[in-house]
Amino acid sequence: RNMSSAGPEGRKKMRECEGLIDSLVYYIQGAIADHEPNDKATENCVCILHNLSYQLEIELPESYAQSIYMQRRNISNNDKTPGCFGTRSRKVKEKQQDTPLPEEKSNPKGVESLWHSTLIRIYLSLIAKSTRNYTQEASLGALQNLTAGTGPMPLAVAMTVVQKANGLPGIRAMLQSSHPAVKRTAVSLLRNLSRNPSLQNDIAREVLPDLVSVLPKCEPGCAMACDTAASICYTLFNLTQGSSHSARLLLTAHGLPKVIAISTNDSNMFSKASRAASVLLYSLWSHTDLHSAYKK
Repeated sequence: RNMSSAGPEGRKKMRECEGLIDSLVYYIQGAIADHEPNDKATENCVCILHNLSYQLEIELPESYAQSIYMQRRNISNNDKTPGCFGTRSRKVKEKQQDTPLPEEKSNPKGVESLWHSTLIRIYLSLIAKSTRNYTQEASLGALQNLTAGTGPMPLAVAMTVVQKANGLPGIRAMLQSSHPAVKRTAVSLLRNLSRNPSLQNDIAREVLPDLVSVLPKCEPGCAMACDTAASICYTLFNLTQGSSHSARLLLTAHGLPKVIAISTNDSNMFSKASRAASVLLYSLWSHTDLHSAYKK
């Protein structure tokens, strides 16, 4: 577990170690089957896999990249989505939807297991069944790593989480966690998932009111809560930017006063959350059919 956080070279060596990833997955599968998702060894295994999934798409050897993305489109850096600030261009959305998904192997080995639907379902199972905060956080964090970026792999993993494995209810439950790091990682995962236009309606319907309900107040000495608030605002921005229905959902969930309060917090410590809330408000105002409701 310590070695898996030793940087790019350490991750590379461990991914290449024959049988290591397979053994970790095998152990976790056994723990789940035996209804023992809370033991320390399972936590260690998940934390290792979490670390090995970090920057996976960038660090994959060229041979893997070619075999996974045989039809991959080349997307230049200039065309990539500029995050939640600024406007998502239609070109980026079209490329994201047009990108062919990687084909899954029925019997993955080694590094191939890291993005396979079998392991994605294992993470979702641990999120739902484990009561160990570090295991939950590592499972959420692994999915966060795998859904980062705009390539075919993150898109395929996101679609598996939301549509094929019905993972949103388990992730939504983590928004109510009393452990701040678990909640923050769950929000970061939802932020990644919400970047996919094809999944936004499902995510809004399933978790938008819950995101509003856990939107924290940015108070002195609460930097983690303010990071979470910023991340929630980014997620709500993604979900509402192209959907008047989702914007109305935010309104009926009494989200507007909370977002306004965050946007008007002028403390330097909370500028990130304030800026994110302001961008969200600007985007919400673009839905002209809701102006009268906003004014009320």
